[in-house]
Amino acid sequence: MKTLLTFQSYRGKLARESSSACLFAQRPTLAFGPAQTNCPDCQAPLQVYKTQRKTVQTLHLGCFTAHQTLRHCEHCRNNTIYAAEQLRRLAPSGGTFGYDVLIFVGQALFRYHRRAEEVIADLRARHVRLSLSEVGYLAKKFVVYLALAHRQCAPSLKQAMHTQGGYILHLDGTCEGGGPMLMSSLDSLSEIVLGNVKVPSEKTEQIVPFLEEIKQRYGVPVAAVHDMGAGILAAVKEVFAGVPDFVCHFHFLRDLGNDLLGSDYDAIRQRLRKHGLSQTLLRHARQLKTALDQQPGWVESFCQSVRADGLPTESPEAFLQLCAYSLIQWALEGKTQGEGYGFPFDRPHVQFAQRLRVLGQRLEPIKDAHRRGQRADNQPLFRLSCELKKVSADEGLQALLAAIEIKIQVFDRLRRAMRIAEVGGAAGLNSGSSPLAMGPIQKAVEQFRREITSRSDYGSTRHWQAMIEQIDKYRDKLFADPIAVSTPSGTRLLQPQRTNNLMERFFRDWRRGARRRMGHNSISRWLQSMIADTPLVRNLENPRYLKILLNGQATLEDRFAQIDVETVRKELQTAQISWEKVPPKIRQLIAAPTFPETICRLLQKAA
Repeated sequence: MKTLLTFQSYRGKLARESSSACLFAQRPTLAFGPAQTNCPDCQAPLQVYKTQRKTVQTLHLGCFTAHQTLRHCEHCRNNTIYAAEQLRRLAPSGGTFGYDVLIFVGQALFRYHRRAEEVIADLRARHVRLSLSEVGYLAKKFVVYLALAHRQCAPSLKQAMHTQGGYILHLDGTCEGGGPMLMSSLDSLSEIVLGNVKVPSEKTEQIVPFLEEIKQRYGVPVAAVHDMGAGILAAVKEVFAGVPDFVCHFHFLRDLGNDLLGSDYDAIRQRLRKHGLSQTLLRHARQLKTALDQQPGWVESFCQSVRADGLPTESPEAFLQLCAYSLIQWALEGKTQGEGYGFPFDRPHVQFAQRLRVLGQRLEPIKDAHRRGQRADNQPLFRLSCELKKVSADEGLQALLAAIEIKIQVFDRLRRAMRIAEVGGAAGLNSGSSPLAMGPIQKAVEQFRREITSRSDYGSTRHWQAMIEQIDKYRDKLFADPIAVSTPSGTRLLQPQRTNNLMERFFRDWRRGARRRMGHNSISRWLQSMIADTPLVRNLENPRYLKILLNGQATLEDRFAQIDVETVRKELQTAQISWEKVPPKIRQLIAAPTFPETICRLLQKAA
């Protein structure tokens, strides 16, 4: 181990001492000239047109001065200026930073989710110095280069997808803070991000041009999978008429559950908030914990007694305090119950209210029991029982709990039938990702439908009817049979995924990375200013995609060097046009109902 550490130390020292910063006391000057020496038209020797000097920073050379000689032909006057190809492969014309620095910054930020300060420090160790603003500019430039290369390889991508039988289009969007929506499209077979766009909202007329562009580049998909947004549904129907079109099972169940449980759940949450029991229980628990911390051995004795289903032989006062403390924690734990699916699959406020009810019922018969005949000994449990009376005495809350519990039982039966976000499942938001046969699921849903419509209260209960209407409305978009497609190697059956979890997972990872990079939870400002094609960076993790993107080049640096610099500048200028965002302070002003009257009054004063 010591030998290995010594070897690593010497290797690091050798790398530092052989770097350009250590080898040259002053910034080195390197000469570059065109490889072309004779005019391709008249074969006359090329003459010097002019020389240029510029500073260039690359990872392998550090900072140096490039002395470039430009040449032209004085005989045939073809007006062609011959530049140094080697310099053009290192850095774009007019640019200071090399392609390797550009790619290092872009991948560090968007692929590995490093913070800008970390990137600056890493590059400084490589003798490349950037400011925060330069890091931001290079990151956007990287995305533009990648987007242009992606568009240029669209025919090759289309051909590659054709060999697998086509592509299955998954659509989804994300937004935050009332800004523009970022909509992305992905092929679930190759897991390649196909395109991205920013739209003000999820309206049909704003989605159609995006889908038309996807259609033009990659052809008509085998099928489409998305959520139940009316704008997406209408846009897909308009652009991809006749294409099998499916809604995500997870989104379907979530929307149905929101409609079925949402109003009751909100009412339960409001009633719990009115009673303020969470804060009361937390305060009570802190007071008990302060006393218990003074005797650490009490906790172990208490736990042993509970496991043995017996009473402790000493410290009866501490036993009752620990009983009260642990029961409070059990009740509060209800607010964290769930499998990570979110509402309506997880209902923490219902769990909390149910635990409060159970606890109140259990404590009521024993609240006046006095061990050793001492009323003070029972004070913690008596006090807790009195607090819980607020729940048992709230008839409205009890009625809401009774109503929602019936609906929850029905909703959970549908979850089991569709095999999505099942109770006790551990897949979280990735539920439904595993391929399953559609036939048994469809039969189970049809059986569920028959059970609901045969209920005695079906005809008089609007929420049961609305649920069945929802199932009937999307029945044809829920159950996809395998689709037979032709490939160069023969007929192949493709099974569309029954959820849009691939897109959901993509956006979750992307947003998590953005929050890590930004250093805080709110990414709305960054989402508004980012370039729409930023999600294309995810494709760089796909070896098959990367091979197509490189188009015969050895590295991404070589591929970017093939892209016209002027095109990059125009695209960058267009891409940086951000959606108009109303300043927060103005938004607060216009939220007031009397805002027009206020402005008119001020205008009259100014007249």
